[in-house]
Amino acid sequence: MSFRVVRSSKFRHVYGSALKREQCYDNIRVSKSSWDSTFCAVNPKFLAIIVESAGGGAFIVLPLSKVGRIAADHPLVGGHKGPVLDIAWCPHNDNVIASGSEDCVVKIWQIPDSGISRTLTEPVVDLVYHQRRVGLVLWHPTAQNVLLTAGSDNQVVVWNVGIGEVLVHIDCHPDIVYSASWNWDGSQLLTTCKDKKMRLIDPRTGTVQEEAVCHEGSKATRAIFLKSGLIFTTGFSKMSERQYSLRAPEHLSEPIVMVELDTSNGVMFPLYDPDTNLVYLCGKGDSVIRYFEITAEPPFVHYINTFQTPDPQRGIGMMPKRGCDVNSCEITRFYRLNNSGLCQVITMTVPRKSELFQEDLYPDTAGDQPAISAEEWIAGKDAEPVLISLREGYVPSTQKSDLKVSRRSNVLDKMPPKGSRGGSGSTGISAGPAAVAATVQLPDKFLEEFHEEIRKLKAVIVKHECRIRALEARLSAAPAPGNDGGEEGRVGDGLGVGQPPRGTLETLNNTHTSPPMALSQELAPDEV
Repeated sequence: MSFRVVRSSKFRHVYGSALKREQCYDNIRVSKSSWDSTFCAVNPKFLAIIVESAGGGAFIVLPLSKVGRIAADHPLVGGHKGPVLDIAWCPHNDNVIASGSEDCVVKIWQIPDSGISRTLTEPVVDLVYHQRRVGLVLWHPTAQNVLLTAGSDNQVVVWNVGIGEVLVHIDCHPDIVYSASWNWDGSQLLTTCKDKKMRLIDPRTGTVQEEAVCHEGSKATRAIFLKSGLIFTTGFSKMSERQYSLRAPEHLSEPIVMVELDTSNGVMFPLYDPDTNLVYLCGKGDSVIRYFEITAEPPFVHYINTFQTPDPQRGIGMMPKRGCDVNSCEITRFYRLNNSGLCQVITMTVPRKSELFQEDLYPDTAGDQPAISAEEWIAGKDAEPVLISLREGYVPSTQKSDLKVSRRSNVLDKMPPKGSRGGSGSTGISAGPAAVAATVQLPDKFLEEFHEEIRKLKAVIVKHECRIRALEARLSAAPAPGNDGGEEGRVGDGLGVGQPPRGTLETLNNTHTSPPMALSQELAPDEV
């Protein structure tokens, strides 16, 4: 007698359901770029979607509560000069988002709690290093203000966003980097490249610890770290069949599992939930979402089910566990972009009859507090994410502050520091931008003194001008020599042209030299 043993798992009956259209986001001009990106990023506060924009690149940021039809003139985040290729929310600050673009610049944006009311064009900081388009931005999971970027110049750069400077430059890829993933504590970096290889890298030094062929197909591949330390990859075979595999570090060239799915040509994005150990496969152009459970029992990657939709998807975003509804046993929420301009909300739910908090479904999850600083991380310290409980629901941290960038001073800069009084004289006024900076930083007392001195100088100038006009009028009103008909007052030069007598010339000379003396006598001593 033969019988089939059903595998025991609390996620075996997970099902997906799409919300009604009025609970979704409609009329969004999703980007038509051919770049292999998810085009969507979401956190418990905002939904960000890369959109089509004339005259540069832009993305739209919507509060999660702003559902329904979005106005065509809704404000955008549009400071890039080329199409935006990738966006990522900071895991430690729900108001900060990074964007990479074809203009080779990475920009960091600060979004107000209420959303944006007008088009935002001024970022908090520009990160300029790449020589070609930037197609990948990825935040560090535990270190504060640490951001990884990768571009078509085959370079991977790790930034300290807090000071706007490069921490590590990794130059070990011979071709375009397709994907990157941090491990659980951020001590290792996993990348896939167009040369079909995956690389395990020390992110602090840039040295390659291990490399192996990821998938033999020539199309884009993706690889992610699992919480246990294993590696999950997606790609294509030589016959262009889509595959996924499970591998272990130090044995990357020997897959634990390698499974062929179908013959579609869309790149598959693996989205991972470390709390439930579920992996969701979402292909670009697919109308399905497949989900698998990773366990320690063979065959290790267990197929659970497929969520089917009628429309193909152009992009997708996954909500962090902090933003899920624990009261309805929701374990994951997806924001799925259609070609029609609809952002469809899909919830993944475990059916439970009880309305109490389900501890087995919601273990402590990564919170929004960084475990270490960027300086500690680059110095060699590792730390796992700070975990929080969702028993009472997610409560945002109240000590969040705006992202502030403090650039270090340049030792080659000869300009005087701000606040110093430079220049000539006691007024503190000097030529050049340094003087302007110094003037702006002066206290109100000094500014009042400057205004008083300027007022006195203006009064002196006005009195000088009045005195000069009066003297000119007196000179022009003097009678011309020889008008009285006499010849005794005229001195001839032999050409019949008369000249004023000597006494008249002396009078004029004295007149031109006397005004300063007269003015000095008329003006008060403090006005000279």
